[in-house]
Amino acid sequence: MFLRAQPLGLLLIAAVMLFPARITSHHESGPWHCDSDAGIRIRSQFRPGVITVDGKVDDWSGVSGSDFALLPALDPDAGKEYNAGRLTLKAVHDGNEAYFMLQIDGNYAYTQGDDTRCASVALMFQIGENATHHRMGGCEEEPTTCTNKTCRGHEVDIVHFSLGTAIPGRLYGGNPVDNKQGYGGDRFGHLIDLYGWNPHCRYLDGLGPSENDTSAQNDWQGSWWHSSLTDHSGFVIEDSPYASGGQKGTYYFEFSRPLRTKDHFQQDAQFTIGRSNKVSAAFWYPEEGKPWHGSAHYSVSCDWILLDFISADSSELTSAPQGSSWDFATTFSLFFSVVALCLSIIVGHRLSTTTRTANFTPMENL
Repeated sequence: MFLRAQPLGLLLIAAVMLFPARITSHHESGPWHCDSDAGIRIRSQFRPGVITVDGKVDDWSGVSGSDFALLPALDPDAGKEYNAGRLTLKAVHDGNEAYFMLQIDGNYAYTQGDDTRCASVALMFQIGENATHHRMGGCEEEPTTCTNKTCRGHEVDIVHFSLGTAIPGRLYGGNPVDNKQGYGGDRFGHLIDLYGWNPHCRYLDGLGPSENDTSAQNDWQGSWWHSSLTDHSGFVIEDSPYASGGQKGTYYFEFSRPLRTKDHFQQDAQFTIGRSNKVSAAFWYPEEGKPWHGSAHYSVSCDWILLDFISADSSELTSAPQGSSWDFATTFSLFFSVVALCLSIIVGHRLSTTTRTANFTPMENL
């Protein structure tokens, strides 16, 4: 049966789906340098019941984020900055799921079936204590020698979303078909769940250089949108390319994932409320209509950025803008409920007293 693919079939699927498919060289052109701001922190606030992962970002308006200049990942030179705008990264959680939103200015570009002629994004998280941002984990082993033993401690967790087959506004990522295969792929929208030790040693969750883990799955969900799109009833694939190319606007990417996953092979980062994780974000774009390739991406930093998961009892809960519609509506609703409760008690008491008086019959009249 199709769902019971042999290991060779899984590896072929992985070879097709593994990001980015077209890898040139990941070696820097000169000595590596990094002028990072070690003080940058992203705060994932406790906001239950606020975010819907649908590519639309109105529900993120009350969430603070951080803006970053996008510099070439292999040569973080300010003179080579992505010139269409900056990347905004926001994060929240609801106590069970973590949510992320990336906002990037860019002219609309979409070619059905060709990821490299569409925008693409990735989030990367540190897993192993020795995993560096530079060289995606920094393990010095070659593809023929990197294993979970030779590169232990250099693991990074990656979610990558390429748009060539993804309909705007639709949900992609983990799905029953691919998860039943026991690996982190997504044959429908190419929102894939990976881990790696360096740029040349990375694999879909559940697959590896020496053995496969059939219990793995894609833990991510995600959607995308562009501000130039006009959607009245929802797009389908026949609507591709969904808008005219070259229109100015902004890309929006939304992701969600459980704070904790069932991974037991060091392939997923684990998030804990009250603690910090290390994260980075990358962006690929077909500039001047030319397809991008794997190493030609921009990054928000040349080093890790701290991501703090704020607890529900933190003072961060009061950081929402005062007088927001949500706060006013909640306060008014609570006040109205208390008044209604008091009135119901008073009316009930009076009715009860009247009923007892009306039904009272003196003994002498019996």
